[in-house]
Amino acid sequence: MSQHDDLRPLSPEELAAETGAALPDKEVISLLDLNADVDLALDAAAPIDLAVAANANVAAPIDAAVGANVLSVGSTAQALADQGVLIDQGITGEAVANAPQDSAIDQSDDTVGTAEPAPAPVPGGATETVGDPLSGDLLDVNVDLAADLDLAAPIAGAVAANANVAAPIDAAVAANVGSIGSEATAVAQQDAIITQNIDANAEATADQQSTITQ
Repeated sequence: MSQHDDLRPLSPEELAAETGAALPDKEVISLLDLNADVDLALDAAAPIDLAVAANANVAAPIDAAVGANVLSVGSTAQALADQGVLIDQGITGEAVANAPQDSAIDQSDDTVGTAEPAPAPVPGGATETVGDPLSGDLLDVNVDLAADLDLAAPIAGAVAANANVAAPIDAAVAANVGSIGSEATAVAQQDAIITQNIDANAEATADQQSTITQ
């Protein structure tokens, strides 16, 4: 077959023998149909009263020395940590925390949301009809939420503290890992004198009066 035979037009008889059919209307389908109707009436009340009072002395002198030889030959690692600490802590004072709370909460308004009437039943006793499973949306979600919430959480707290904290730390580390003819020396010397004195008063008072109507 030559190239001219491939491009030969159809004859009138061949065109008359051809048949055609009209295409159906194109339909648009949705994969997800979400309809959310939310009717939410929310009354939330959380009065919080907090008082904190503290007297604190904190001392943490830290001295550290690290020496290491890793996979070394004929080397020396030395670590020396010498620490002298003199700590004198004294507290003379008063820490008072007072948290009085007076709350009057009225959440008795029940008219903010009204219940919707129930849908009328379908004739025949059915409450729901199922259509053609092969047509329409693949996922049809219809959410109808009506809620009335009354929340009340009155919280009162008071904290008072007197504290002295001292943590002198002295550390020396020397290590030889996988080495030959090496020397590792670690010396940690610590002299610590700590005097802590608290002459104070810490008081915490939390007085709460709440009237809640729900």
